[in-house]
Amino acid sequence: MDISTEFAGLKMDNPLMPAAGPLTGKPSLVKSVAEQGVGGIVTKTVSTEAADVPKPAIAKLGEGVLNCEKWAEEPPSQWIDDYYPRIKRDVDVPVIVSLGYNPDQIKELLPEIEPFADAFELSSHYLGRDPEPIREIASAASDLTDKPIFVKLSPHVPDLGEFASAAVDGGASGIVAINSVGPGLEIDLETLRSPLGSEDGYGWLSGPPIKPLALQAVNEIYNSVEVPVIGVGGIASAHDLLQFVAAGASATQMLSHAISEGKERYSEIIKNIPEELERLGTETLSELVGKYDNSR
Repeated sequence: MDISTEFAGLKMDNPLMPAAGPLTGKPSLVKSVAEQGVGGIVTKTVSTEAADVPKPAIAKLGEGVLNCEKWAEEPPSQWIDDYYPRIKRDVDVPVIVSLGYNPDQIKELLPEIEPFADAFELSSHYLGRDPEPIREIASAASDLTDKPIFVKLSPHVPDLGEFASAAVDGGASGIVAINSVGPGLEIDLETLRSPLGSEDGYGWLSGPPIKPLALQAVNEIYNSVEVPVIGVGGIASAHDLLQFVAAGASATQMLSHAISEGKERYSEIIKNIPEELERLGTETLSELVGKYDNSR
């Protein structure tokens, strides 16, 4: 059974990676996730300044996670001088470096980080209606590197196909979908407060509750552009992962389920992929990509 995948010039033994976030925010954490056998690593998003993250930043919410996380809390110099070299030394799978958020920041960061990256993921958190800023961040990165560039899209944009096309026009090698959903709110009736430390108590929802939204987004993007799609949002099992593959994903990312249930969930899911493929009568992962039937 072949569960390997190849997309945008990257080769991975299996299609599961961690999404950018708390589990890939330090070299020691990256190493521990890599030891679970993931096909690749996506590092926590870095920007031109350290983030001031309110605490608590994460709250378990049923099967999902509500968070008010931001980007990395360390300055980019610490990542460039210490974190990225250690990650590059300790990890023998493709490393996708997540950067944010606008063209000027991308232009400042990417040249210094390029030696440590096999590819880049651009996090925009853009919620507007004009796709031009998405094209601009892709263009800013593609002007500076020949390595693969993946643009991560929010489910809140008005036309996912249009925004994905704008990213490709700017030079994106692929699309990552989706970001977390929100804002949202949880209220503790005993204290009448939110479990999060953000100023208004609001956060962003991720994990299994958003899976149907993520599957639809992946499929819409897959049918709109001719570049690989990386699916993220709600994976908690090998079955979930293969649903994303059938929707059009060449690879996948998972974070929230591993935060709430433990990083060992990566190795468990990877171990179960061959059995799921065998049950479907499929010999290779690539045979299933995009096989969802949209005709009904």
